[in-house]
Amino acid sequence: MGKVFLIGAGPGDPELMTLKAARALRSADVVLIDELVNRGCLAHARSDATVIEVGKRGGATATPQEFIERLLVGYAGQGKIVARLKGGDPFVFGRGGEELEALYAAGIEAEVIPGITAGIGVPATLGIPLTHRDMACGVIFVTGHSKDGSGPDWELLARTGMTLVIYMGLKRLAHIASALLEAGMCPDTPACAIENGTLKNQRQVLAPLAKLAQVAVGLASPAIIVVGDVVRFAAVAAAQAAARAA
Repeated sequence: MGKVFLIGAGPGDPELMTLKAARALRSADVVLIDELVNRGCLAHARSDATVIEVGKRGGATATPQEFIERLLVGYAGQGKIVARLKGGDPFVFGRGGEELEALYAAGIEAEVIPGITAGIGVPATLGIPLTHRDMACGVIFVTGHSKDGSGPDWELLARTGMTLVIYMGLKRLAHIASALLEAGMCPDTPACAIENGTLKNQRQVLAPLAKLAQVAVGLASPAIIVVGDVVRFAAVAAAQAAARAA
């Protein structure tokens, strides 16, 4: 019987993949790679490894999750070492838990190698601290697009006073902002949306929550949305960068 590594490749920049992830990838006979994983990460794979694309990108045709799980079980059942290479962290909106369940049910050995999730790595590129002793005593990671379409309780989230990091929320940004405002969040709350975070083609917009949906119209997925007072640090970092460039 083989083994499966559930590997987090990080938020985009291949240099943000961990050393442990690189070592595991070098041992793999088969690599199942997600659409959002930077192909630079494959530099750590063996030249004779079988690489299988199992793409998942919002708004496009995706490989069925059940098919991916069958591939993992099938190859490991043949005695192969399998690397399941995922963007970000396998257990943060990465369906790693579902794949681990399938592997355990089939009696397959599995090891999880965590990665830097986009919700942490991407805001850091703008100098945004998700927690701050004077501004935010905590951070909440939440999806803007749930499996059943119900969505989270935005009213409850608005009352926490914590930094909100929203995954997969760009298409519903107008609805999300409206729901947070209706729940009592201040219209001037600093917010940002960041596309292709940590990559060379990263783009971002900063705006008060009430105007974020309007200024983010030109952005595309994958994107992370951050809402909270800590976002004001992004403006400070940008001003300092401009001053150095001048």
